[in-house]
Amino acid sequence: MIGARLKLARAAADLSLRGLSEAMDGLVTAQAIGKYERDEAMPSSNVLLALTRPLGVTVDYLLSENVLTLEGVDFRKKPSASRREEAQVEARVIHCVGQYLALEEALGLDSAQWEKPKHSPYPVRQIVEAESVAERVRADWDLGISPIANLVELLEEHGLKVICEKLAENIAGMTATVRREYGEPIPVIIVNCTHSGERQRFTLAHELGHILMEPIRLSENEAEKAAHYFAGAFLMPAETLWDEIGKNRQDISLGELFNLKKVLGVSVQAIAYRCKDLGIIGQAAFGRLYDEFKRLGWRDPPYQEPFEREAESAKRLQRLCFRAVQEQLITESRAAEALGISVRDLDRHMSAPWEMVVADG
Repeated sequence: MIGARLKLARAAADLSLRGLSEAMDGLVTAQAIGKYERDEAMPSSNVLLALTRPLGVTVDYLLSENVLTLEGVDFRKKPSASRREEAQVEARVIHCVGQYLALEEALGLDSAQWEKPKHSPYPVRQIVEAESVAERVRADWDLGISPIANLVELLEEHGLKVICEKLAENIAGMTATVRREYGEPIPVIIVNCTHSGERQRFTLAHELGHILMEPIRLSENEAEKAAHYFAGAFLMPAETLWDEIGKNRQDISLGELFNLKKVLGVSVQAIAYRCKDLGIIGQAAFGRLYDEFKRLGWRDPPYQEPFEREAESAKRLQRLCFRAVQEQLITESRAAEALGISVRDLDRHMSAPWEMVVADG
């Protein structure tokens, strides 16, 4: 039966029962769609096909029997985010991961195992302990103190699924565990693709902190601050900043901060906060920088700074889709659906990959 999948796809498309009926030009009523979702009736083949168009899914997806559920959902959001917006994100996560797993299954591949750092999750009793957690993770993953070139690729190499979706401005990202009927649970991080590359990287590191740390007697607000601290320490090791700008400064120029932004791939505001946390600058110097950021409009939505970093993307899903189409294991429409592009764009990218390099920046 298709009930669970249909309801999930409708939520992911942000359509009401009535809205879906109208998107199908009234082929079936909202009441009929409700019956499909409750598995009280099964749509005919032509109705099933009509359902896929406004939902942006394939018939195979709706007919799949693999049921996924989310556990441990944790949003990085503002208080203004509504429960409806959160529910839509949760539906999109299950939808996207389901497509990813179906593709791996078609290719006979096992899902990458989550390669957790040794002894994680790490207990954290104070916010500043996130510093040592970041150091241990970098050591376990052999990262040294060098800047991380592509954080998305790094996380996927270690078994995390990373999904970049268009979210409401007040939702930066989310972590969760996807549980399936068979196989190991899959940790997943979702980030807002409308945000700049540097914001996405910080969100990814922040959510990684939530996955790897176990707060002990910390309030929810303190746990958020610990994840924030972890993100700064993970992306900007203390030794790297000390080598670049020294250990004790009375002030730091915007020019220095923007040069570091290019090297570290984070915002100048994140660098300033990190310098304050490390004691490189004092509260007075940080206050002057903060006031300047505010004056320039960088503290207000959409938080845009000059020299935005291009958003990162993991190429594994793309590679799997190309391979599966070439080996005729899945249709072009299914691959295009998984990648969130049109069949025409898929054909263009597969036949002229250099165009993709241009498109990706």
